[in-house]
Amino acid sequence: MGERRALSGGYGLVLVAATLWATLGLFYKGLAASGLPLLTIVFFRASVAAVILLLALFWRDPRSLRLSWPDVGFFLLFGLVGVAAFYIVYIHAIQWAGMGVAAVLMYTAPAWVTLFGALFLGEPLTRWRGLALLLAVVGCALVGRVHDLAGLRLNGPGILAGLGAGLTYGLYTIFSKVAQRRHTPWATLAWALTAGALFLLPLQSPAVLWSAVTTPSYLFWLVMLGIVPTLGGGLTFNLGLRRVPASGASVVATLEPVIAAVLGWLVWGERMDIFQMVGAGLILGAVMLLTAVQGDRPGAESTM
Repeated sequence: MGERRALSGGYGLVLVAATLWATLGLFYKGLAASGLPLLTIVFFRASVAAVILLLALFWRDPRSLRLSWPDVGFFLLFGLVGVAAFYIVYIHAIQWAGMGVAAVLMYTAPAWVTLFGALFLGEPLTRWRGLALLLAVVGCALVGRVHDLAGLRLNGPGILAGLGAGLTYGLYTIFSKVAQRRHTPWATLAWALTAGALFLLPLQSPAVLWSAVTTPSYLFWLVMLGIVPTLGGGLTFNLGLRRVPASGASVVATLEPVIAAVLGWLVWGERMDIFQMVGAGLILGAVMLLTAVQGDRPGAESTM
């Protein structure tokens, strides 16, 4: 009974994490609608979360933050590609293609990781992995509405941004896995977010930054963006992983794009047609198949 209760609680925490991550689109679209530039929104997401994590680790575990000079170069590259680029393309995907479509396309990350592993890391492309890649490709075509040439021309940038989010999140996963050979998950996230914020800083307008920090309504929601989906989702997911197998947690986590699509429909009136829903199902099926084959969730050690 105790073990069953622990499993139920663990899966519940993973579901909470998926729900918190799914709210990213609400924060992004709400803040953008209020007039804040997209680049400013993602800068505050990275910087608020980084500051909170760094302060907490300096207080609780300062040794975990030690870096060698090779570590510095590694985390700078990690922050540039896996945080700054990922945050930029994902927020544009949400703006241009909608919350549901962006979240589904972002979940092509495991397919990208599998493809890169086969091409560059010598990992075998087995029959089941190949089937998962095929499902992901067909699913992306349906979500992107390639059958509707007029719609594809109108929303092409959103689809490309969504695929870019999947690619950069896949690279985020690889960077995170490499980093955690030497660093704790929280130190890895703290330094990656810090480096990402540093790369996003030169893209900011001082006047807009000043307006953001001196306008209470802006500042409140920007801080919540850094705390709720970024840190809250990561914390609850890691706590859930302590109680349940990573493969099981990954299946529950794939509810994130489903929840994002529902939230987008409830709050913003976004809709997906039947072909897009079938495509979303194929992509999520590909993720579950890859999880079953690999026995782990890509990015399970990391957080969004």
